[in-house]
Amino acid sequence: MIRAYDKSYLSKAQSSLASMLDFAIYDLKQELEEFYKKFLESNISKRFESGESSVIAGKSGVELALEVMGDEGLAKEYRPVANRSPEYWTGWALAYFQWQTNLTFGQINSFVPIAEVLAMYNPYHEMDISQFCDKMTELYNSRKHETNLKRYRLAAGLSQNELAEVSGVRVRTIQQYEQRVKNINAARAESVIALSKALNCPVEMLMEV
Repeated sequence: MIRAYDKSYLSKAQSSLASMLDFAIYDLKQELEEFYKKFLESNISKRFESGESSVIAGKSGVELALEVMGDEGLAKEYRPVANRSPEYWTGWALAYFQWQTNLTFGQINSFVPIAEVLAMYNPYHEMDISQFCDKMTELYNSRKHETNLKRYRLAAGLSQNELAEVSGVRVRTIQQYEQRVKNINAARAESVIALSKALNCPVEMLMEV
């Protein structure tokens, strides 16, 4: 599976997202869901999830939170105390899951809202991160009935036959991917690239968790 960005940035990304949520809740006195909505609507989330080094490695959690709030210039005025709160863990774990799956934060939040991730603090903060990811994947897939391929095909206004004609991928193969009879993650690269070009979307957006 394609990761969101190079693993060398992962640890810093986790601590940055963790500190951002912790600082926003405990120092800026923001409500978690309201602040996270602002984060999703900001260009910071897009730059973070795509692995932009100036964001995931070049900014502290405090700077990220203040930039989301539009007050980045105030970063030097804050001296937050390190606090391994449930919100800190939420950011830390969520950053890992986003990196592992290459989903956007918005895609994740559509099926597993931030408040639900926070509620997973007990018992998952005491477990290996892989167990959290397994649970998140289970929740995400159980609520996401349509495959990414079908969603992008419908958004493009194409029937399965039309997509087959444009992409050169057989109709039966497209049907099997959409019905999850075949795993698109294991498809030949040529087929996925052809589908992504026909649908005008990045290859990774057709992958499943």
